[in-house]
Amino acid sequence: MDDTRSPEERGSADPVVDRTLTLLWRRSAGAPRGSRGPRQRVSVDEVIAAAIALADSEGLSALSMRKVADKLGLGVMSMYTYVPGKAELIGLMVDEVMGEADQPAYSGTLRDRMTEIARQLWDEFHRHPWLLHVQKARPWIGPNGSARYEWQLAAIEGVGLGDLEMDHTIAVLAGFAESSARSSIEAAGARTESGMTDQQWWEINSPVLERLMEGRDYPISSRVGRAAGEAYNSMSDPASSFEFGLARIIDGIEALLRR
Repeated sequence: MDDTRSPEERGSADPVVDRTLTLLWRRSAGAPRGSRGPRQRVSVDEVIAAAIALADSEGLSALSMRKVADKLGLGVMSMYTYVPGKAELIGLMVDEVMGEADQPAYSGTLRDRMTEIARQLWDEFHRHPWLLHVQKARPWIGPNGSARYEWQLAAIEGVGLGDLEMDHTIAVLAGFAESSARSSIEAAGARTESGMTDQQWWEINSPVLERLMEGRDYPISSRVGRAAGEAYNSMSDPASSFEFGLARIIDGIEALLRR
């Protein structure tokens, strides 16, 4: 049924939503009809690639329509003939990077398949740390994100989980991978900003801590902290914690299936 409402009655969001979804699915749906004016000098793909490169090098907070325009040698207002705005551009960027990783046919055990899902996300966050700062409550649904979700679900299809349990399982794996990657990236950032390794930081601060904690008894934390320090040669090891936590999550899913 045709919508006979005026643009004012429909609300300003309708055409933006329609255009953004068409842009997301542009490779199968075709490029959306542009506005009147001179012929576009670059493609939407080039705009997205420039924005991703900018976010990779400077972070999401530095991303702006003007900076992307400058990178491409365009006027800032011409950017809006390619994408509706910054929020929509970020949605296009997210879906684009989701298409970078292969989605091979699954093999191996359920544990192997679930591990592959989480490690793919871990790697993606490290390639594009700005993904950690993207609003995810209402993501744009694009082809790469849809294909990934289908691929993730295929890893646990038929193992005995209900549909909602399958969705929850993928959400838990994704949330854990994101949280672990955040810790890893923040630790690397701290080393970069301070200009010293964790070991150097500890050598500077440990004498002060020993003096402040003198006379206090922390037998368990002292033992565990000493063991961790010797094993990691650092304050922490996010990669090791990721592997341990992922294994325990999968243990829990396997226990649920046995039950």
